[in-house]
Amino acid sequence: MFYKALRISALVAAIAVAVGVTFGAKVSALFQGQQATSQTSAKGGERKVLYWYDAMSPQHHYDKPGKAPDGMDLVPQYAEDNASQSPAATSTSEPGDARKILFWYDPMHPAYKSDKPGIAPDCGMQLLPKYAEDETAKMPAGSVKIAPEKQQLIGIRTATVEQQSLARIVRTTGQLTSDETKLAHIHVKVSGYIDKGYVDYVGQLVKKGQPLFTLYSPDLVATEEEYLIAKRGAKEMGASQFPDIAQGSQSLLRSTRERLKLWDITDEQIKKLDETGEVTKTLTFYSPVSGFVTDRKAFPQTAVTPDMDLYAISDLSTIWVNADVYEYEVPFVKVGQTADMQLSYYAGRTYTGKITYIYPTVDPVSHTVKARIEFANPNFDLKPQMFANVQLKINYGKQIVVPQEAIMDSGDKQYVFVVHDGGVFEPRVIQMGAKLEGNVVVLSGLNAGETIVISGNFLIDSESRLKSAMAGMQH
Repeated sequence: MFYKALRISALVAAIAVAVGVTFGAKVSALFQGQQATSQTSAKGGERKVLYWYDAMSPQHHYDKPGKAPDGMDLVPQYAEDNASQSPAATSTSEPGDARKILFWYDPMHPAYKSDKPGIAPDCGMQLLPKYAEDETAKMPAGSVKIAPEKQQLIGIRTATVEQQSLARIVRTTGQLTSDETKLAHIHVKVSGYIDKGYVDYVGQLVKKGQPLFTLYSPDLVATEEEYLIAKRGAKEMGASQFPDIAQGSQSLLRSTRERLKLWDITDEQIKKLDETGEVTKTLTFYSPVSGFVTDRKAFPQTAVTPDMDLYAISDLSTIWVNADVYEYEVPFVKVGQTADMQLSYYAGRTYTGKITYIYPTVDPVSHTVKARIEFANPNFDLKPQMFANVQLKINYGKQIVVPQEAIMDSGDKQYVFVVHDGGVFEPRVIQMGAKLEGNVVVLSGLNAGETIVISGNFLIDSESRLKSAMAGMQH
């Protein structure tokens, strides 16, 4: 059995060798014949070979067939296939397009021009056609035309420019302080001694005309005596036959009376002196304003001089708030604008005031400018040195507004792409104003009702810059 199986295996192997020799020779001959035919067609045919190129790197051209550096066979480029099979010719020209082509150019190097389509020698990209009657020629420089299907492909979205009534809330903080125009400092104009004090602690509320203290002054007593003597002299010598004597007595009376008034002696006190004819040892001084005592140095039995600040009284019926406004927001803050204020001490309550002054200096640390806001304070709820949250409402009126993402910023200028009929996009330089919650105020360059690009503008900008660069190369 073993020898029988061995004979069968040997017979099968012999048949396989015979078949392989017979048909292998035929297949090899057929392949060699086809290759020869192909080479003959390439050499003896009517088609003209412009050059050979590497299929993996089409930018590499060769003047004869052979192997590319990557090991692949070089591919011939025929003259009649260069235009008919060029992707640039089929992709940039639509059926029935009769526009005249001036030349073909390299999209990466617009300075390179060719009188026929093909592949750019430097980058390997297809050459693009330049048409004579370009629809964007009548538009401003940089305008481009994009087909609808390409617009959809790159995701272009547009919006209509609108004119809106705009307002903005500037939120900041501030500190309460006294109204500086309603501060009073009490002095005496004659040296003396405090005899009695009626307002005897800081923080006390006083009314206008309320007595503050009594003062004993030797100079004041002497002047009162002079006044009484001058008054009697004027009465006795007023009817003198000598005019000089009569006028002198009247002049002395007026001068002593004027001296008392200059020392803040009231008309009522002088009238009382006239009526009684008696010198008052001490005189009472009264508050010139209503308010709270914020400082006191008038103590009984204390010697005082005109340079001493005896009382400081602050009228808190109105209060100031100095709000910190960042310097870039200062141009939008105006005197006369209203402002709202909330205090953590009085939750739920809002106070409304008005901006009365904007300070002329900038804090070098916080880069803020103080805006003074005045609030009424009839119940004295608002107290100096409190901290508050302030809201300033800025009204811009009606303005042209566009989304912030629609604006292209080149550093020295800002522009948007305006949409025209036929898929033409025009770069339009604009002047920007304030930025408000994702929108930008346009001061000039756009009109309400125009359509602009709000998405995909980076790709349009790239094509616009490429076209502008190409136009510059041509001139």
